[in-house]
Amino acid sequence: MLSHKEIREKMHGASEVPQSIINQIHKERLLQIWVPEMYGGLGFRLREGLSVLFDWSKIDGSLGWMLTLCSGANFFSRNLTPEIAKELFSDSKTCFGGSGMIGGTAEKQADGTFLMNGLWHFATGAPHLSHFTLNAKLTEKGEPLLDKSGSEMIRSFVISKNQVEIIPNWKSMGMKATGTYSFKVENVKISEDYSFIYDEFFTDDVLDKIPFRIFADLTLLVNYLGMASHFSEEAIKIRPHLDLHSFNEKIEKEMERIIEFANEIESLLNDFATISFEKQEKIHDYSSDVVEGLSHQILDIYFQLGIKASHTDSTVYQVFCDYFTATQHSNFRKENKFDLTAH
Repeated sequence: MLSHKEIREKMHGASEVPQSIINQIHKERLLQIWVPEMYGGLGFRLREGLSVLFDWSKIDGSLGWMLTLCSGANFFSRNLTPEIAKELFSDSKTCFGGSGMIGGTAEKQADGTFLMNGLWHFATGAPHLSHFTLNAKLTEKGEPLLDKSGSEMIRSFVISKNQVEIIPNWKSMGMKATGTYSFKVENVKISEDYSFIYDEFFTDDVLDKIPFRIFADLTLLVNYLGMASHFSEEAIKIRPHLDLHSFNEKIEKEMERIIEFANEIESLLNDFATISFEKQEKIHDYSSDVVEGLSHQILDIYFQLGIKASHTDSTVYQVFCDYFTATQHSNFRKENKFDLTAH
């Protein structure tokens, strides 16, 4: 088993997660932290999974991000029929990942299957996925299928990696080892058994009832905190006399608050209470404020590190780039408050 130090060393400067690390992840079933135990997964509670994701993000930003999004995609095991879920997750290497965008169509066939075509972007972990998840508009004879309200019908699908063409087009300054690529599907026939609706569940667990917005907010937030903690470690190596006590305290305090939120959410749901829109807004606003505060503090620290921190082969530079690439994720990105064209 690789130590955290050895994993961090292997991830430094990597353009893809090394196979030795992937093997360890599969062995520990870390991509299946949210998969129910009855399907072979770890079936972690929310607080347990968040703690694991923080720890791995602290080791390396790309690695933590890949684990977060791929384990998050494996959450869809709960939306598949038990027969299909058991079939897929009997293999410890089963790893879902894909795109949340609606990038193509699923043409309904006479035999009840669907013919898939389209292009989807930002599938994290693409080189390591066993299956891709995607959203598509349902059509029949080239015309959109409509629901009872007259809206176009959207369905999610799970497609085996050998039916997908990966397009390695990630060019951002950071998160270089996440394998966040586009993918294309051309004339692939899929059984309806491998389709799902994201808010309809075949399992009966508290985690099923957690609003997706809260799940997304908290799982991503621990990544930012983990990367911030790693940044602090590297910064102090360059400038040992920097006072980062309050910064480190903030990270610790916010992780404690996140665990409190996780416990509160599960407790409410165990008591069959619903999570109000106001509670969801509170958690989202809190998460957004934490990320904004961390970003300003990291910039303040970076300005004090000197030229060494700008060396493209330095660890602190990699963490800096990973963090600020991750902040461009739409979940917490805020609209510009200023008119930059004003004079």
